[in-house]
Amino acid sequence: MTLLEAHDISVEFPVAGARRTLLRAVDRASITIASGEIVAVVGESGCGKTTLARALLGLAPIAGGSIVFAGQPVDPRSAADLRRLRKRVQMVFQDPFDSLNPRKTVFATLAQPLRAIAGVKRADRRRAAARLLDLVGLSPGETFLDRYPHQFSGGQRQRIGIARAIAVEPRLVIADEAVSALDISIRAQILTVLARLRRVLGLSYLFITHDLGVVRSFADRVVVMYLGRIVEVGATEALFATPAHPYTAALIAACPVPDPTAARAPVSLQGDVPSPLDPPKGCRFHTRCAFVQDVCRRVEPAPTAVDENRRVACHFPRHA
Repeated sequence: MTLLEAHDISVEFPVAGARRTLLRAVDRASITIASGEIVAVVGESGCGKTTLARALLGLAPIAGGSIVFAGQPVDPRSAADLRRLRKRVQMVFQDPFDSLNPRKTVFATLAQPLRAIAGVKRADRRRAAARLLDLVGLSPGETFLDRYPHQFSGGQRQRIGIARAIAVEPRLVIADEAVSALDISIRAQILTVLARLRRVLGLSYLFITHDLGVVRSFADRVVVMYLGRIVEVGATEALFATPAHPYTAALIAACPVPDPTAARAPVSLQGDVPSPLDPPKGCRFHTRCAFVQDVCRRVEPAPTAVDENRRVACHFPRHA
């Protein structure tokens, strides 16, 4: 069952003093998430993956496109539609310290969504908050409720952020670089918590990250973004085994491996990412592609199906 469908989402921001008045951070991006599925969005910094995630929650201005959640259209300009959506979609932010109010106890942080969105009665909120902490591995939850964020480690604070996200019993959680600020060992613990919540609560995830090692072990499908556009979508193992877009292949080739003697494909990225204020004509990746041909400089490639589980926006996909 398809849970989320977003079609041709575009996000624009005004830029003062620039030759162009608008920066299109996300350009006609389409994404689907099935019930119970983990979809990862990857790409270099500035590619638009976080902006796309925020746009789906109405936290970034959508200039075009449509969103359907659980079969119901969502108007991102409608405050009522966004309130309904946020009962079913929640977000875990990258920095587990900045996303928590340092003046509020853990109980106050969790009580707010329990009251405002979930409608939990005052007498039941403390018990509900303790249960949420137990679910994310801070147990017994009751012992943590009266502490403040500075009294926790980074991993513990991220668990509190996850507890806040699931307080309203959402169906989809958007995790924006939720483990990137944590130590390696703590990352594994947080990913284990997310995987367990998926099983226990039936959650789906939109997982924003630049860590391809995490993606390969955690996600069911991968969406690859470059300069505001989606360039490839595919099942995780198939995409890692046979990347169809040269950009995807370069990202995978640049990923470190624990065996120094292992054969590695050459990294084909050339130069720097172009300015999003003035993206290249034709294929946006052609200025850095080792396989560029004349048509790539003139014509923007449309997303096409390489097989039943793979879409790629490339004139000459590899392994096609």
